[in-house]
This record gives sequence, C-alpha cells and structure tokens, in this order.
Amino acid sequence: MTSDAAPALEPGRQITTHEELSPEQVRDTLELLDAADRADGVHAVSEQGRLYLRHGRREGVRHLLLTVGPDLYGYAQLEETDPVEAPAAELVVHPAHRGRGHGRALGLALLDATGKRLRVWAHGGKPAARHLAQVLGLTLFRELRQLRRPLVPLDLPDPVLPEGVTIRTFSPGADDTAWLSVNATAFAHHPEQGSLTQRDLDDRMAEPWFDPKGFFLAEKDGRLVGFHWTKVHAEEQLGEVYVVGVLPDAQGGGLGKALTATGLRHLAGEGLPTAMLYVDADNTAAVTVYERLGFRTHEVDLMYRAES
Repeated sequence: MTSDAAPALEPGRQITTHEELSPEQVRDTLELLDAADRADGVHAVSEQGRLYLRHGRREGVRHLLLTVGPDLYGYAQLEETDPVEAPAAELVVHPAHRGRGHGRALGLALLDATGKRLRVWAHGGKPAARHLAQVLGLTLFRELRQLRRPLVPLDLPDPVLPEGVTIRTFSPGADDTAWLSVNATAFAHHPEQGSLTQRDLDDRMAEPWFDPKGFFLAEKDGRLVGFHWTKVHAEEQLGEVYVVGVLPDAQGGGLGKALTATGLRHLAGEGLPTAMLYVDADNTAAVTVYERLGFRTHEVDLMYRAES
C-alpha cells in the first residue's frame, strides 16, 4: 500500500472493477508498478499479486483500476480466496499523481467491496501508507520482516543432515504432486503458502528466475520430508531463501537448518553477495534460527485490517 490520504477531489476520477484485465490494461498496470517501485524503493504489489495480474483470470481475485480520463493513476488488487480470513488487498498510486486523494479513494472502494472486512498490505511500512491506514480506520495486526545477510564470506558450518535423510534437486513434472502435498502439510497453518495449487507452481516455474538446481528436496526412506526453494533476483544481485518447509514429523532434528544452509551455499556459489528472506515477526523460533545464521532485519511489511 503506497500513497497518501489527501481528501482532495480529482475531476474525472473513475474506479472500475475487473475479474480479468486486457493485455493493454496489464501493460499499463505493470508500468505503473515499475514507476512506483523506482520511486519508493520497495515493491508495492507482491510477487503473488503480480502473478495474478499477469497470468489471466483467477477465481476470487479482482482488479480495481483508478483512471482519470484515459490515464491509469492507481491500482488495487483484492484477493478473496481465504476461507477464514478477511479478503486481502494491495494498492498503489502512481508517484506523479499522489497527494490528490487517489489512495483514499481506492481504499474506500476496497472497504465498500468487502463490507468493511478487509486486510491491506503496506509493503515497506512507509509513513504515507501508515497514515492512509489510519485515515481508513485500519489497525495494524501483522508484521512481516525481510531479513538479509552477506554471503561473502559464507561463515556457515557444513550442513548436518538427520540420519537417513538425503538431499537432491527438484525435477519439474516428476516432483510436482509430492511437493505440493508436502508444502500443504508443512504450511497448513499458513494459508498464503499452504494453499498453493498446481497452477501456482506452474506460474512460478514459468518465471525467468526459476532454476530447479536451486530447489532442494530432502528425502527419507523414499518419502519427501522437506525442501528449500531458493530464488535469484538477478537485477538486484540478491539471493532469496524463497521458502523452507519441513513435515511436522520430521521437525526437531535439525533438518530445517541443514536445508537452509544447503540453499545458502548454493546462492553463494552463484556469486551472489547477499541473501534475503521473509519471516513473520511473531514467529520467534524462526527469527531466532535465522538470526543465529547471521540474518538481520532489513525492512518490514505491515498488514492492516478492518473488521465489520
């Protein structure tokens, strides 16, 4: 969520809602997102949101376009796929058109569309986004931290695997079903990650950054018990601990730590100077593990909510 909360009216402003955008609308929206990213130094819309934007209609996902005349000034995405939690949204206003109430207009449209039962991300926790959340009557309830650590020098001990566990890399097509099952079980408490489908996996494997050599699977007795999927942000020269998952019955033996170290060694071997990851601030056990591995907080994403 980026913008400000100025209440001024803009003649000709219109907000339209779409279940699917045309190629031209997708192009214009991506150009708006790129402009905001450059101005703010943070992505206003998450990777998942960009995949929803670029890969056609998705059940439970709507796109709100704020236009003035023929020009796109703002964008919001509303996801209503979680069976328990309130709908989640992200919104952004073009840097050249802030200070005119567009962020507030998009926020009010989102509240109206959800009956004031809404969760909204403020990536980077910028002051303007915090102020907009306050104006909209939203309250902070989640903090997602981005942690980083240098990969040079890579002062990590050799990974120590639990007895009987081996590690290999992911084979697209052959490992899809097994991985989706383990991911769903490992992240049953985390609907954003645990609800990934074959289409979600396919979308990610179609991205330029996907590399199965950086996708590590842990097996024991022929059964997949954990994984570490890494990601490379080539332009930023940044490696990511994209997601680490371990089955509940395989936890507690150091497998998660070993998988994390394996992935970090791979990223270092790719010549990347820095690694990053995301973790919820209230997941103190995971934060402690990552801090012991040399990670420190780089920035935070905040989620606000309103309940009817």
